[in-house]
Amino acid sequence: MSIKILVCDDHYVIRIGLASLFAGSEIEIVGEADSGKEALKQAQKLKPDVVLLDIRMPDGDGLATLEKLRAKAPETKVVMLSTYNNPTYIARAVALGAVDYVLKGSSRDDIIATIVAAARGESPSHAGELKKIAALMKVRQVLDDDDVPLTQRETQVLRHVALGLSNREIGHSLEISVETVKEHVQNILRKIAVSDRTQAAVWAVRKGLV
Repeated sequence: MSIKILVCDDHYVIRIGLASLFAGSEIEIVGEADSGKEALKQAQKLKPDVVLLDIRMPDGDGLATLEKLRAKAPETKVVMLSTYNNPTYIARAVALGAVDYVLKGSSRDDIIATIVAAARGESPSHAGELKKIAALMKVRQVLDDDDVPLTQRETQVLRHVALGLSNREIGHSLEISVETVKEHVQNILRKIAVSDRTQAAVWAVRKGLV
């Protein structure tokens, strides 16, 4: 039984290349999209098993499209496709519901394995960046530092801040309200005696949180 996928990338050459790459595999491209708006339309119409979604789209951030896809086509798995091995992009993709994140420069076997694993509901296909970042985001241990009395949740929120997530994305990831996130962030800034999120992120890196 074939795995039906929708390929969303604004570069025609990439879409053609992926079609060639999947030839002879169990993956069947049932549709293509060159914008976030078209991706949403095609996903709802075609109901693919997997959407392969470029992180950079001409009509806006591909991650914004990811969030809409998760709302409008919740049964469809989304794998982000990117040129960038960027921890912030990966963390945002995890928070917004992507099941994996694959680089355009990956091998044919790795790209196919990623899509097959996503379609089957398996964990990320290899010990790559998404698996590491996702695990990091879930950790709730208390910092072993008597001078910094952060709670488990505050430590977890700070790790998300250091990874570059917005309050809304942190709320998505931790399944808490934006208001609760804001409260945690204010408590964190006060406790570690910094004035903004950038300073908090630097502090978190120095403490080995990310």
